[in-house]
Amino acid sequence: MQVRQFADGCEVAQALLVREVEVRRRRDGDEYLKLTLGDRTGSVPAIVWEDVAGARELCGPGEVVHATGQYSVHARFGAQLAVESLRVAHEHEYSLADLHDGPSRTAEQMEADLRELIATVQSPHLRRLLAIVFGEGSPSWASYRDAPAAKRYHQAYRHGLLEHCLTVAQAVGTVSATFPGIDRDVAVAGALLHDIGKLETYELHGGAISMSDRGRLHGEIPLGYYRVRRAIERLDGFPPALEQSLLHIILSHHGSLEHGSPVVPCTREATLVHMIDNLGGRLGSFDRLEHELRAGEQWSAYDKALGGGAYFAAPNEREREAA
Repeated sequence: MQVRQFADGCEVAQALLVREVEVRRRRDGDEYLKLTLGDRTGSVPAIVWEDVAGARELCGPGEVVHATGQYSVHARFGAQLAVESLRVAHEHEYSLADLHDGPSRTAEQMEADLRELIATVQSPHLRRLLAIVFGEGSPSWASYRDAPAAKRYHQAYRHGLLEHCLTVAQAVGTVSATFPGIDRDVAVAGALLHDIGKLETYELHGGAISMSDRGRLHGEIPLGYYRVRRAIERLDGFPPALEQSLLHIILSHHGSLEHGSPVVPCTREATLVHMIDNLGGRLGSFDRLEHELRAGEQWSAYDKALGGGAYFAAPNEREREAA
C-alpha cells in the first residue's frame, strides 16, 4: 500500500523510508523511539516500544526499513503506526522512485530552462555573477541542483530548490513585462538567488532532510546574503547600486520582520520577488497536501502553511466543470 492508502485498523508490512528519528522517554523512565516513516505519497508517525537500541541502529534518516505493525487513527493523538518489528529492507522489496518524492520535471529539463532564462539577462555584471553561482563547473552549482527547498512545507525533496527558484524566476520574468518601472534583470537574478542560503541550511540524507548547525545558528537569509555578497566582491567593477538592489531582494524576500526578514521589501523588484515566492510556496503546499491526501478524501487536514484545509475536487468533477 501507499502511505496515503493506510486506513484505521489496517496491518502494515512493507518497506518505508525513515525521515526522522527521535529517542524519547516514557513516564517510567524507559526509552521509546518515535519515527517518521513514509513514501512518496506521504509520511506517518511510528512508535517503537520494544528493542529500542536495536531499532535505533537500523533507523538512520534516509535508510529504508521493512516495518510491520498496526496503523490506527486516534481521536486525540491522530494517525500512528505501532511498530511490532523492524529490519533492513531488501533491495527487491522496494523502488526508490516509490519512496522519494520529487519534481514533475526532470533535473536535466530544469537545468536547460534555467540556462535559457539566464541567457535573457542583459546586464553583463549580473551575467558574470550568475556564471559564478550557476556555472556548470562552479562549486555551488552541484549543491544548488540537488538541494531541497524546505524540510516540510514545499518542494521538500531532491532538486526542490532548483524547481522552486526556477519557477519563481520564470514567473517574475513574465510579470516584469506587465508592470512599468521594474528592472527585469535585477528581479530575475534576485529570484534565482533569493533562497541560495538554503544550500547551507538543509542537509539531504537519502530522502531525509534535516537542518544543519549553520542553518539553526545563522538562518537561511543571512547565509544567502553573505554568500552572494562574497561572490560580488570577487567581481571587479560591480556597480554598488546594483549590488544594493540585489542584496535587498535576498534580505527582504520573506516579506515581513515576523517572518524572518531583517527588512521589508522597499523596491518594486523586491516586492515582486516576495509576492511570487510566497505564491510559489503556497501552491507547493497544495502539491504536498494532494500527495498526502488519503484515497477518497477531498479535504486535507488543517495545514499551518495555508492557515486552513485544502480542497481538491474529484477528477470527474473537474472534468464536468470544464465541459
